[in-house]
Amino acid sequence: MDESSALIESILREEDENVNHDDDSGWQTVKYPKRHRKTSNKLPESFYDYQKFQPNGEKPDVFRSIEQHSEERLRRALEAQKVEPLGESKQRSDEEDDDSDADLSGNADNAETRAKKLKQKKPKKPKITVSEAASKIDASNLESFLVEASVSYESQQDIQLMRFADYFGRAFASVSASQFPWMKILKESPVMKMVDIPLSHIPEAVYKTSVDWINQRSAEALGSFVLWSLDSILADLASHQGTVKGSKKVVQQTPSKSQVAIFVVLAMALRRKPEALITILPMLKENPKYQGQEKLPVTVWMIVQASQGDLVVGLYMWVQLLLPLLGTKLGSNPQSRDLILQLVERILSFPKARPILVNGAVRKGERLVPPSALELLMRATFPPTSARVKATERFEVVYPILKEVALAGSPGSKAMKQVAQQILNFTFKAAGEDVPELSREASDIFIWCLTQNADSYKQWDKIYVENIEASVVVLRKLAGEWKDYAVKHPSFDPLRETLKSFRQKNEKALAGGEDATHMASFKEADKHCKAIMSRLSRSTGCLKKTVIVSVMLAVLTTLVFPNIQSLDWKKLSDSFNLP
Repeated sequence: MDESSALIESILREEDENVNHDDDSGWQTVKYPKRHRKTSNKLPESFYDYQKFQPNGEKPDVFRSIEQHSEERLRRALEAQKVEPLGESKQRSDEEDDDSDADLSGNADNAETRAKKLKQKKPKKPKITVSEAASKIDASNLESFLVEASVSYESQQDIQLMRFADYFGRAFASVSASQFPWMKILKESPVMKMVDIPLSHIPEAVYKTSVDWINQRSAEALGSFVLWSLDSILADLASHQGTVKGSKKVVQQTPSKSQVAIFVVLAMALRRKPEALITILPMLKENPKYQGQEKLPVTVWMIVQASQGDLVVGLYMWVQLLLPLLGTKLGSNPQSRDLILQLVERILSFPKARPILVNGAVRKGERLVPPSALELLMRATFPPTSARVKATERFEVVYPILKEVALAGSPGSKAMKQVAQQILNFTFKAAGEDVPELSREASDIFIWCLTQNADSYKQWDKIYVENIEASVVVLRKLAGEWKDYAVKHPSFDPLRETLKSFRQKNEKALAGGEDATHMASFKEADKHCKAIMSRLSRSTGCLKKTVIVSVMLAVLTTLVFPNIQSLDWKKLSDSFNLP
């Protein structure tokens, strides 16, 4: 009977649809679109095969059952009309419930998604400043660590220094780059403030413990450590620069764990052992890796740290590494020139800087300001009028002390004679140039060379005719300021012989019929030679008289005071104004 039941259900559904369509009373059965299932209007083939529903082949009274069911359906429909039509509102409620359920389901899904996202976000760590991290360093703990490192690596000072850097690396590991943007700080800070970066945050006890330990390390090991630290800083600089010029590839560099720590340990090493910076000077001068506009602030920062420990080392590094840049394209940049000048101004502004630098004018047999550096300084301080810039006035301020350091030394010593020979050549050339201020300064230094080495007169005599304009400038200065220069000459004999030679050459040139310009120069030179020789004669006569008077006083004193050994000769000579 299963097949009969299926057939009946199919017919009932078809009739049910017809009733709903034929009902003109306005009542309609509402269908749910989401739950509506399409039914085929085509009856199954077995619907017309009535015989197969009965095993004996008799025709079943199927239609009677259908009619009864139809009547029942009609009765229920009439009764439903009498009841308040709640079907439509109920359906709407059902749909709203469905929508509400869908919304709730959607909201739940969204809430779950947001919750997952919130779980994925890591909580923000509090920003730690350099000062806060530094304040947490315990000096006693650091001392214990350094003692242990020194014992563990007793014969390997390079490893000891690496362990020292690693200790501060861990101490400042929580300090982000945003809390210590060192490139921006060095670029925007004047040298006066640059000197305190970043050691101003380090507790005094920690600093003292560190520098005392550093002082026990060798200069060689510290030199390697300084170079390693510098390489780490420049690697970080390269990583922030992004791409290299002419290349689209990004330069991948691995920066140090903490740049704050590198700057801290490097500053302490340079302050305690400034000479470590000198050990790497050849590499800094020759390797392009350490040169360039973007690296200049780092170089200045290192030198100013070394200056805190030793002014002589600071000025030496400035003269050797930065002063030569003034004659290059980099030195012509106003910002670079300003930074270079700030550094030397800082060095010379230290208390007692002048006596310290003059006394240290020669360091291990090497001049603090060699002749070549003096020439650069002289030309930067006394340029042609058209080439003057704002920085010229600043050079005029620092030049006198730097010149004094360049000319400092024991008068008449072998070393000073060599220095005088080197300086004489470029000053004589500059004295003949058509730049009045430069010419006056150069001629003044040239005369100083004459007082230091008698051989300088011979050298002057050789180049006299070819450089008659420069010779005229020097002779004019000697004649006009003789009183000042006379006291500086240890002996007048070399000058007298040289002037005689000049006069002979002047007479020969004038007799030979030189061109009008040179004729005027030789005439003026000969006039100054005569004037100087006249003064020399008077000075020699006065000197002879002084000697005779001194001898006579000495003899008289011996006769008047028999017990001559008990006299104070210094007081006696002062009383009689003896030389």
